[in-house]
Amino acid sequence: MTRTLVCNCNHTMPLDDAFFKKHIEGHERIYDGLCRQEIGAFIKEVSGDESIVVACTQERELFHAISSQAEKPLLAPIQFINIRETAGWGRDNQKALPKIATLLELAKLPAPDPLPTVSYDSTQGRVCVMGPGKTAFKLAQQLINDLAVTVIVNDRTILPIQKNYMIINANVQDVSGFLGKFKVQWQSSNPIQLDLCTRCGACIDACPENAIDESFQIDMQSCQSHQECEKACGAIGAIQFQKKDVLLEDEFDVIIDLHREPLIKTPEPPKGYFFVGEDPLQQVEVVSQVINSIGEFEKPRFFAYQEKICAHGRNGQVGCNACIEICSTQAITSIFEAGKGRVSVNPHLCMGCGACATACPSGAMTYANPTVPHWGMKIKTIVDTYAKTTTSSISPTVLFHSGVEGGDQWINALGRASRIHAKKIKGIPANVIPISLHHIASTGIDLWLGMLTHGVAEIAILASGEESPQYLEMLKNQIKITAEILLGLGYVERIHLIEMGAMKKPETLEDLIFLDQFLARLQAQESLVPVASFAFAKEKRATLEMSLEHLLEHAPLALGPDEAIPLSATSCIGGLTINQDTCTLCMSCVSACPEGALLDHLEIPQLGFIEKNCVQCGLCQITCPENALTLQPRLKSIEQRKTRVTLNETKPFHCIKCAKPFATEKMMETMLAKIGAHPAFTGEAQKRLKMCSDCRVIDMMQS
Repeated sequence: MTRTLVCNCNHTMPLDDAFFKKHIEGHERIYDGLCRQEIGAFIKEVSGDESIVVACTQERELFHAISSQAEKPLLAPIQFINIRETAGWGRDNQKALPKIATLLELAKLPAPDPLPTVSYDSTQGRVCVMGPGKTAFKLAQQLINDLAVTVIVNDRTILPIQKNYMIINANVQDVSGFLGKFKVQWQSSNPIQLDLCTRCGACIDACPENAIDESFQIDMQSCQSHQECEKACGAIGAIQFQKKDVLLEDEFDVIIDLHREPLIKTPEPPKGYFFVGEDPLQQVEVVSQVINSIGEFEKPRFFAYQEKICAHGRNGQVGCNACIEICSTQAITSIFEAGKGRVSVNPHLCMGCGACATACPSGAMTYANPTVPHWGMKIKTIVDTYAKTTTSSISPTVLFHSGVEGGDQWINALGRASRIHAKKIKGIPANVIPISLHHIASTGIDLWLGMLTHGVAEIAILASGEESPQYLEMLKNQIKITAEILLGLGYVERIHLIEMGAMKKPETLEDLIFLDQFLARLQAQESLVPVASFAFAKEKRATLEMSLEHLLEHAPLALGPDEAIPLSATSCIGGLTINQDTCTLCMSCVSACPEGALLDHLEIPQLGFIEKNCVQCGLCQITCPENALTLQPRLKSIEQRKTRVTLNETKPFHCIKCAKPFATEKMMETMLAKIGAHPAFTGEAQKRLKMCSDCRVIDMMQS
């Protein structure tokens, strides 16, 4: 059993002790000040033999510190859940007991299965500081006691008196890689190599044009290439005119970029790359950030990939490019081998947003933080607990938000404002349950429809400002397609995106009022359909198809046999239309289809199609030599989606000599129309076009 410790935070939350004793396992009493005058009760609990859930996050560090001093190790890590800002404070707090019970039950769920990890090794401490010399030298001086520093300057700054680190004067051409394994390429247009220069000044004295100053770089516009400086440098060998403009490279563990514009322009830069620019505050903070980045680190491998069902490429043609285009870290690249395309993910660059899995139409890319079965368990806990603890028929609404760095700040600020500014801020409604995600881009149409069919009334997604623009665009597209499906079936819209702009965290009361007013529109309501009995499947398309079937089965507006709901062009649901007049039934589309949606026939020239298998990747359309196929984003009835239909068929063409079928009449007609009039295919040669390959060879030999 799990012990549940609930505190009303000095009587600021109206909690019902009888309710908790009835519905919450392991609850004994409601505390008034568990973190202060009743701390002894907590000390007693951590000395017991049961796992613990504490309904407080405000004093998490205090509870952690006390539990670390317990006489025996804890049975399991203490789980903390915030019920104060999310439910106990606010205008709806009298009606929030079912929500509080749901949050407590979610905290008791077993942790998701651990993910495999990838490692970073930056123990060599190689740091490259690049940009204007004045700032670069200042930062380098603060790092040299702990790290091996190289400075690449791009101006003529007076050099430090002491040579405590390597200095290179050059223009950086490229930076790539990640923490512990960055590669930097640079090119110097100046003959003096500062890493070799001893600052003796012999070159300054020798230069007849006075083109060299205390930066020990040659003003190439003044230089007449007498190379007197190179002779004066002598055995030191720091001046080498023949080596300027040579492209050089080296590896580093960490990069500090002081340029005005970042050299790595991805929306999500890799770990170990710190773009500081000209911001003085960041220039101060980056020193400690760099020092904390030196060592051995691990992070989860967030994704799994099934090449077999990937719709990226066939026959040398690119079909689906969704994961490559959406990735904000450029961690995903395209690979073609023998005409077949697949994608490759660099796990060190992947930041775990999950957008690739959301955008993937086939489910070849899977997000595992958490897994789909864990999501199923979570949704069932939300719906069942809420239903068990409420006397109404209202179903819960879920508010998704990215965790500590984003949505948590907005949720907590809104909860606090609902107490301090009670007349202006209502707070999170009693029917809205906040759920923290690693990133909001990890949810999409399959999860949303699965949740709606399993008893969740409505879904809101809080974009708190740290998301890349392409992620928001993807979410908007998927919300639009979901709305098209729901409205087309006679339901109402149930998925909403709340955009807080680029603020990342609340700055004014008006910001919170905007969020508060949006949440207030999420009225308490019943579930969309009767709760489905199917389980969330690991395969994306399986969950999506079962959800669509459930919605179609209970739709207020049933689809007729010949009806279809038109969907947006970005939909992963749809069918095909075919121009039978131009299709020759060459079956190129069948070999290109990675999902088994297009099928040939073993005995007759016939092209079949199963619509529910189609992911709208477009490979068939690109591959078709006659441009006879067109994607048709749409939703048809259950039977129409499951049934194999014939897109086109024709009579076989028989060899005029042995009567063996070897082509279609349409294919032969098209071929003769294209090349039949050519001089090379007249007379006997044209007859051979109508023969099978065996008879064609025999006829040529006989002739």
